[in-house]
Amino acid sequence: MQIVVLPSGVSSDAPLSLQLVRGRPFIDWQLDGFVASGAQSVVLCVGALGEQIESHVRRALDRGLSVSYSYDGGQLLGSGGTLRRAFARLEAEFVLTFAERYLPFDYSAPLQDLHAHPEALATMSVSRGAGSVALEGELVSSYDAGLQDFCSYGAIALRRSALDGIEDGAVWNLDALFRKLARQRKLRAFVAPEPAYDIGSPELEQHLASHPVEL
Repeated sequence: MQIVVLPSGVSSDAPLSLQLVRGRPFIDWQLDGFVASGAQSVVLCVGALGEQIESHVRRALDRGLSVSYSYDGGQLLGSGGTLRRAFARLEAEFVLTFAERYLPFDYSAPLQDLHAHPEALATMSVSRGAGSVALEGELVSSYDAGLQDFCSYGAIALRRSALDGIEDGAVWNLDALFRKLARQRKLRAFVAPEPAYDIGSPELEQHLASHPVEL
């Protein structure tokens, strides 16, 4: 399984993904979760300070993962353009997630769902709660639909072919792709069983305190 991580923001001249959470850089906690889910390959999409992340991962981590990097070249491409920049590194199917979000679930679950439904181009993990995702059975019927009962969880299984026809260097956001796939009825939904946690939140600190990850 391949996991692709979109970049984090920057705080005090360092990527947020290197912010300490319970004494460890946040990315360490994330990579632990990837390994526990059976990931073998990780692509980290990074920006101008990406060399700090690359240096940390190379120096401090050895989890049996194949880790590669896709730099944005100093361009503000949007989330979609940033993912498209990594096109040559992408496997035919992969799981997309975000560098500032900790997900206590099996990252392979949405990918398994996508494999079971060849007619779909993506499976979006969602969680119950006020958001902009509307469901119709097992499909996302509308994305960015105003106040709904579901929100995006932060992990999407995606076929690389969904990016076909989009030029490298184009500036766009993934929301546009998800709206398109929902209209085409090619975006499935996987309801995650546990809440997601954002970096810097007290809820994340509490969760990791009660669910420690062994070094």
